[in-house]
Amino acid sequence: MKRVLLKVGGLVQSAQQFDLSPGYLVFEGDRIVAAGLGSFKGDSADCEVIDRPRCVAIPGLVNTHGHAAMTLLRGAGDDMPLMNWLNERIFPLEAKLTEQAIYWGTTLAAWEMIQSGTTCFTDMYFFMNDAAKAVADTGLRAVLSWGMVGLDDASKQAGIRNSRSFIAAWNHEANGRITTTLGPHAPYTCPPDYLRQVAELSHELGVAVQIHLSETSIEVQNSREQHNMSPIELVHACGLLERPVLAAHCVHVSPHDIALMKQHGVHVAHNPQSNLKLGSGVAPLVQMLKAGLTVGLGTDGAASNNNLDMFEELRLAATLHKGVMQNATVVPAHEAFYMATEGGAKCVFLEPGHGTLTPGAAADVTLLSMDSPHFIPNHNLLSNIVYAAGADDVADVFVAGKQLMSNREVLTIDVERMRYEVHKLEQILKS
Repeated sequence: MKRVLLKVGGLVQSAQQFDLSPGYLVFEGDRIVAAGLGSFKGDSADCEVIDRPRCVAIPGLVNTHGHAAMTLLRGAGDDMPLMNWLNERIFPLEAKLTEQAIYWGTTLAAWEMIQSGTTCFTDMYFFMNDAAKAVADTGLRAVLSWGMVGLDDASKQAGIRNSRSFIAAWNHEANGRITTTLGPHAPYTCPPDYLRQVAELSHELGVAVQIHLSETSIEVQNSREQHNMSPIELVHACGLLERPVLAAHCVHVSPHDIALMKQHGVHVAHNPQSNLKLGSGVAPLVQMLKAGLTVGLGTDGAASNNNLDMFEELRLAATLHKGVMQNATVVPAHEAFYMATEGGAKCVFLEPGHGTLTPGAAADVTLLSMDSPHFIPNHNLLSNIVYAAGADDVADVFVAGKQLMSNREVLTIDVERMRYEVHKLEQILKS
């Protein structure tokens, strides 16, 4: 089995263990088998050696919520509230998307994510077989679901049928880099009877669920008027919280909602930039963290953000709540970094240890150039990563031990072909 010895100038093994001094990582296949400071003392004779003395290695970033192929809709409907944005711009444009569009839109997203240091992402969309093919081809890790809506009998049946076949075809494929979940869109598009079916299907297939919950105040208000329950209480009443659940957004959640989420082990994808841009509000992150919820960070789709840069989410999560709470001590750098790495991996149901650079963990690694002004001077390495670093500082990316980018050159995507295909799709969407 191929072994790689990666020599670096700094090593962040986790949010609690980091050092700005030379270190190393050894990959064997898709795993880290050795990591530490100083020089590797083992046998390196059979190793491919990659020397990056001016880089710091960090765990690859985990994007816990998004809709990858929405890169094709970037900038198509800005400065609008969520429901107007969906009904007036997004849904009509999505009706024009095809299987080929999803493949190239997901490939475009992969290009952007690799260049900005993300190694794993979640996706809830449609034509997901083609999204999965793009993931397999580009080398990223992903947690994928076929978006389900239940507005009529036909859509309910299609959602279940598509999800069944997609999970059967793709769960643990691409050498284990792809895992699958069920993806009911939201309680306002999936009525209670359908959510019950989803809960039953989740139990039958042994997969988790990802869903949008309590994103806007209007959503919560409508839920209380129609069901006399918050969205969190509603999905609980439907049995969904008996299953592993990743809840996106959770902007408008009450203390009772948070307690219910903690009781059932609900994971939360916090999307600060999308929530701000759509005017949805600011999630009570500090309260959720104090309650002990597992929280990760996400960009949401590029139509509502408008980029997939997890460094922006990382910095915003660490600063936004300081201002909201008027307390500079909340969400310190190490807590924000944890949400973007190990905490994010837990959020999307990856194995323990994922999101760290420790022996036994998946070899998903991002290298940042210390020649960047963001690392000069370097009083605190983790603070520089959280509060100063950006996507342009990413030099190299590895997923499952395979190098996807070297010195800013993405190795797994034919960028010119992708540009050509996306340009053709752009003309169709504008017509």
